[in-house]
Amino acid sequence: MGERVIDIEGILKRLPHAFPFVMLDRVLEIGEKNIVAYKNVTYNEWFFQGHFPGHPVMPGVLIVEGLAQSGAIMLFENMDLPEDIVMYFMTIDKVKFRKPVTPGDKLVYKVEAVHQVEDPIRPRAKFNGKAYVGEKVVAEAIMTAIGAKREV
Repeated sequence: MGERVIDIEGILKRLPHAFPFVMLDRVLEIGEKNIVAYKNVTYNEWFFQGHFPGHPVMPGVLIVEGLAQSGAIMLFENMDLPEDIVMYFMTIDKVKFRKPVTPGDKLVYKVEAVHQVEDPIRPRAKFNGKAYVGEKVVAEAIMTAIGAKREV
């Protein structure tokens, strides 16, 4: 598949999420079984109002959500899936948070597919994901996702 950049408009077309829950700003590259994306973390983020006042730290669950959103985009780019399929978390395992993410950080998501089942009705995948700030791993997780028809 090679390298492809996807900007925020492309991300919004590919994910069912909307502001303020989109945890990606740009996709830098997509391969058959990997993706690299990032989020610029700014002080203006909605979650810093309460997490934590005077000591802003990005909630770990939102970092993991960014990994999951990256994996979902990779699946849609590499599998021939119907437009009415939405990817959902099934499991999140071995989550580790290694360093706080704070305003000014560029959070880079690197996700690799370990297993994929290309099924037009119930696509499934297992991913290894790591989030970085600079060269340091700040979070990691093993995730599985399953696709289901979007209920309208």
